[in-house]
Amino acid sequence: MPTWSINRSVRTPLLLLGLIEFSVPFSAVYVAGILVFGSLENCEEVVGSLWLRASAISIVVFSSLIAVGLYHFHQRVKFREVFVRVSVAVMASSLVLAAIYFFFPAESLPIRMVLAISILSLVVLLLVRFGFGRNVDENIFRRRTLVFGAGTRASAISELRRRADRRGFKVVGQVGAPGDTPVANHENLASHGGSLVELAQESDAEEIVIAMDDRRGNLPVRELLDCKLRGIEVIELIDFLERESGLIRIDLVNPGWLIFTPGFRVGQFRRASERATDILVSSLVFLLSLPLMLIIAAGIKLTEGVAAPVIYRQRRVGLHGDTFDMLKFRSMRVDAEEDGQAVWAEKDDDRITHVGSVIRKFRLDELPQVLNVLKGEMSLVGPRPERPEFVAKLTENIPYYAERHTVKPGVTGWAQLRYAYGSTEGDAAKKLQYDLYYVKNQSFMLDLMILLQTVEVVLWGKGAR
Repeated sequence: MPTWSINRSVRTPLLLLGLIEFSVPFSAVYVAGILVFGSLENCEEVVGSLWLRASAISIVVFSSLIAVGLYHFHQRVKFREVFVRVSVAVMASSLVLAAIYFFFPAESLPIRMVLAISILSLVVLLLVRFGFGRNVDENIFRRRTLVFGAGTRASAISELRRRADRRGFKVVGQVGAPGDTPVANHENLASHGGSLVELAQESDAEEIVIAMDDRRGNLPVRELLDCKLRGIEVIELIDFLERESGLIRIDLVNPGWLIFTPGFRVGQFRRASERATDILVSSLVFLLSLPLMLIIAAGIKLTEGVAAPVIYRQRRVGLHGDTFDMLKFRSMRVDAEEDGQAVWAEKDDDRITHVGSVIRKFRLDELPQVLNVLKGEMSLVGPRPERPEFVAKLTENIPYYAERHTVKPGVTGWAQLRYAYGSTEGDAAKKLQYDLYYVKNQSFMLDLMILLQTVEVVLWGKGAR
């Protein structure tokens, strides 16, 4: 069965799972109404119409499930961790609903009914996750893939060895192509003796990935066209890896692909909607987090001295290579870079203060950047801005690094979700592959997904140094 996506970020298994899990709390409202009041008629006589309340509860619960990291397509977690995350999501939803009912008491539900909804949702969501993970996800929605190529480029598919990396496809055959540089350890390798159509039909392939080392004069155009006309999708290797890995392999990219591939453009509507979202959300975050920011500021003053600066301004590279001062709560000693040389932060860095170790773990040192967003220097979502000293070297050594500056830098981003904290040039190159994916596929829905999943990073302290 084919797997499709919205902007390559929402997969069919996740879409199906999302529809099921969205319906769980919606249905739980009606079941709880019957359990508490004896019938729906009695329930609606007391509390009023349920469908709007059920929709609101479903949105809150579903957003919480995304926020605790249960909608990463390539994530593999054991069921006990799923249990913890679902439980946290349901508890967080209950707190959010309590806050909503506090401000809008006319829309509230009886406490017995809220408890019944929470318990029912928790039990059914866990059953759905257990059944989906064991019987549906990987057994039905994996595309049957035939690889045309068995050389160096094709080995990029063989490198996807983790089970989590192969949740979207299953290699059912591989064909050596003319001009390939032989590489060992390829899967189900067959010779190109018969036609590609025959090989694809024999293996019941749904798609053919073009992974040849040298296409000049070697591409079997007629055979590939026959495959396409018979309903078998033909896809380039770099597009296949983008779809399955959520990144763009810079070692496989060429300028022609960048020019002709869909994406990598930002229209006026996208700019306007992004700016409106940035202003609205960052204003809300600033107001809600102001008490916490005051506590952090007080903590820095109490531990570092009254004269110690609270805010650290650091020069960063933004849109189109322009520089700006990025704001952070100071988490390192005042003399952390006494010689004036820019230094990557390292694991267990001894320059980090006591307060800094806490706020960096939960990314709270980044909170002042909502002011950068309000000023228009940053966006909520985008590639993380780097320091000019690093950018100059990285642009020189890493191909296509400058392309990440075609969008505003972000407080959070796709690379921050998909890759651990980077402190080397090699890490920067790997993170660039995720940044380019974001630049190519940026959209409101992708931004929303990144913002919700960033909550997981904060809750679990992932990737912080």
